[in-house]
Amino acid sequence: MAEELVYSSNMQPALSPSHTTLTGHYIRLEPLALRHAPDLALLGQHPDAQRMFRYLPSDEPPQSVADMEQWISAKLQASDPLFFACVDPSSGQTYGRQSLMRIVPEHGVIEIGNILWGPAMARSRQSTEAFFLMASYVFDTLGYRRFEWKCDALNEPSRYAAVRLGFQFEGLFRQHMWVKGRNRDTAWYSILDGEWQKLRNGYQRWLSADNQTAAGQQRERLSAFLA
Repeated sequence: MAEELVYSSNMQPALSPSHTTLTGHYIRLEPLALRHAPDLALLGQHPDAQRMFRYLPSDEPPQSVADMEQWISAKLQASDPLFFACVDPSSGQTYGRQSLMRIVPEHGVIEIGNILWGPAMARSRQSTEAFFLMASYVFDTLGYRRFEWKCDALNEPSRYAAVRLGFQFEGLFRQHMWVKGRNRDTAWYSILDGEWQKLRNGYQRWLSADNQTAAGQQRERLSAFLA
């Protein structure tokens, strides 16, 4: 018999997220600040910059630290999206950024988005832990009922990442947006609070030292722990 999920009842409003630091073993999420601009600006000079920025709705690769500082300054004026920098705890280098957005505490719904994980972080235990830290903050600390992931339907790496991280595909919103001169169909994914406990346990087992080699490679795939 399939395991029965227990979903939230007696709905209580969730808490609004704040600019706080979330610390893991392999990555640290810090409130985005101007000090992160030099490292983030380097992503705009990477040979794959156009690919990395292609599906970000309004972002173009920064051409200078000044460009990055201007972008950060603008984002700091709003609380939605609420941006975090992804920082390596050992070196202090900023590897990427991500945000919490479309924040609706009264319905307990929130989204992770505006994700830019640079080459040093993509497809690594750092990116997996960056997601885990944010999901744990959303469900365990703030009390949200629904955590969303949305992306351009053509963005296959993002769609693969959503499924790998434990999100459930909910469907396509056709002609959802007009972005960068073309139509965008949007793929919607979610994790519900009743699903999180099992996923949390799987993440903790995957991130444990027993599953990580000295070279920083996984011994068992994440899917083995989330099944």
